[in-house]
Amino acid sequence: MKISEPLRMLAGYTKKYRLKIFLAVIFMLASSGLNVLPPYLFKSVVDDVLISKNIFMLNIICFAVIAIFGIKALTMYLQRYYMNEAGQGVVMDIRNALYDHMMRMKLGTIYASRTGELMSRITGDAATLQNIVTTTFIDLLFNLITFVGMFAFIIYINWKLTCLIVIVLPFVGMLLSFAGKKLRAAGHNVQEHLADITATAQEAFSAVRVVRSFANEDAELERFREAGRGNYDALLKAVSVQGILAGVIEVFLIFALAVVFWVGGRSVINGDLTPGELISFTGYIAFMVQPIRSVMNQMSYIQTGIASAERICEILSVPAEDDTSTKTHIPITGRITFENVSFSYDSQEILHGINLDVKAGGKIAIVGPTGSGKSTIADLIPRFYEPSKGRILIDGVNISDFSLKDLRRQIGIVPQECILMRGTIAFNIAYGLDEIDMNKVKTAAEIADISGFIESLPDGYNTLVGERGVTLSGGQRQRIAIARAVIRDPRILILDEATSSLDTASEQAVQKALNQAMKGRTSIIIAHRLSTIKNADRIYVLKDGTFTESGTHENLLKEGGLYAELYGNL
Repeated sequence: MKISEPLRMLAGYTKKYRLKIFLAVIFMLASSGLNVLPPYLFKSVVDDVLISKNIFMLNIICFAVIAIFGIKALTMYLQRYYMNEAGQGVVMDIRNALYDHMMRMKLGTIYASRTGELMSRITGDAATLQNIVTTTFIDLLFNLITFVGMFAFIIYINWKLTCLIVIVLPFVGMLLSFAGKKLRAAGHNVQEHLADITATAQEAFSAVRVVRSFANEDAELERFREAGRGNYDALLKAVSVQGILAGVIEVFLIFALAVVFWVGGRSVINGDLTPGELISFTGYIAFMVQPIRSVMNQMSYIQTGIASAERICEILSVPAEDDTSTKTHIPITGRITFENVSFSYDSQEILHGINLDVKAGGKIAIVGPTGSGKSTIADLIPRFYEPSKGRILIDGVNISDFSLKDLRRQIGIVPQECILMRGTIAFNIAYGLDEIDMNKVKTAAEIADISGFIESLPDGYNTLVGERGVTLSGGQRQRIAIARAVIRDPRILILDEATSSLDTASEQAVQKALNQAMKGRTSIIIAHRLSTIKNADRIYVLKDGTFTESGTHENLLKEGGLYAELYGNL
C-alpha cells in the first residue's frame, strides 16, 4: 500500500478540525521560534557583557531570557491543547468509522477473520494513530522548524563555517531515507505481532470453558508466550534500527562540531571572528543535535503510525454489504420464492438449483445431514450472503430490491446459539428497536412463554444478564431470543436449529414458545431433531446442496428415503 493512501485518509478526517489544527500550528511556530533565540544570546553575553563589562545589557539579557521562556511555555501549552483536541477528535472519528465499517462488512469476511485481529485494529492501531496525531506529529514539526531556524541563524553568524555543516547534511538525509523504510517495515511487524497477542488472548477467553475442560491451560499459555516472543523480537528489531540510526547521525554531527570548533578557533585567534560569535555558533550546533535526535525517535513512531494507518485502511477498503437500494416494500405478506438458486463460497458450490415456494403464513422445514447447506439457505433470505446464481423473491419482489434494513426488520431469526448482550432482560428483548417499549417487551415475552420467569425475578425485566447471557439457562436464553425475534412482529420467522442444543425438558418448553411465535407468520424451520418438525406444512430434505425429497412427515416416512433413514436414527 502506498503511503499516500493512509495520509489521504487522515487528511479526510481533519476537515472539521482544521481551525484547531491551524491554531495549534500557529502556536507551534511561535514556540519553536522562541526556542531558536537562546543560543544567539550567548553572543551578546560574551561580546556585549563579559568583554565590554556592560551591566545594563546584562540586566536586559536576563529579563529577555525569562520573558522568552515564559512566553514559550504559554505557546507550547496552547499548541498541545489545540492539537490534542483536534487529534483526539480525528482518531475518535476514525475509530467510529472503522467500527461502523466492520459491522457492515460481509459476514463471510468477518467469519474468515480472527475476532482479536479485528479488535486490534480498533484498539491497538487506533491508539497508536492517536499518539501519532496528538503528540508525535506536532513534536516532529516543532523539532524540524527549530532545526531550520537554528540553521538560518548559523548562516547569519558565519556562512563559511556553515558550509562545513552542509557537507554532512546529505549523508544525514540518505540515512533518514534508508532508515524510514526500515522503520516502517519494523512498525508493520510490531503491529502484526501485537494483533496476534490480542487475537490469541481473545480466543482463549472466549473458549475458557473448553480450555479448562481439556486441562489445556499450559498449552494456551505457550501460545500466548509464542505470540509475545514474536512481538518482543519485532520491537527489539525496531529499537535496534532506531538506535543505530540515532547513534550514527550523532557521530556525524559531533564530528562536524569538532571541525567547526577547530576552524572557528583559528578564526578567533586571527581576528576574523569574535569569541561570542564562535560560542553562539557552536552552541547552535550543539543545540541542533537534540532536534535531530528527537526527529529520529519521532520518525520511528511516525513509521509505526503509518503502519497502523495502513492496517486501518486495509479494513476500510474491504467491501461492505451491498445496500444501495432505495426502494421500500413494507409491509410484506411473507411469500418466499427461490428460483434456481445456487451459492458458492471460496469457489466451492454449497447449494445448486434450489427451487422453493412458501406461501405467506406457511410453515416449512428443511432437514438434512450436517454440512448439506441447511443454514446457508436460511442465511440467504436476510441477505447475509448473496446467491451465486438465481434469485430469491419475497411477495414477488427480488430481495436485492429491498434495503437491508427494510428486509431484515421483516424477518425474525432464532439461532441455535442465543447470544445475549450485556444489559437488562428488557434491553435484550427490545434489541434493535429505537427505544424500549415495555408494552411490546411484555407482549413478546408472553408469546415466548418467558414472562412468568422474568416477573418472578427480584428486578423483573430490569434484571441484568451477564455477558453472552451466562447467568441464564439455555432454555431461558432461547426463549428470550424468541421474544427478541417476534417483538417487531415480523412476517417471516427463521428458526435455525433453535432447539438442537437443549435438553429434552428445555426443548419442550422452547418448542411450545416457538409454536406460539410461528402463528400467522411464514416460518422456515432448519432442524436437526426431526421430532420438532412433524407439523410442518411441507418438509424438504437437503443432501449435497440440493433438495432430494419433499412432502409431509407421513408421506416421507412411507417413501423410505433419506428422511425415513434420518428419522429412524433418532
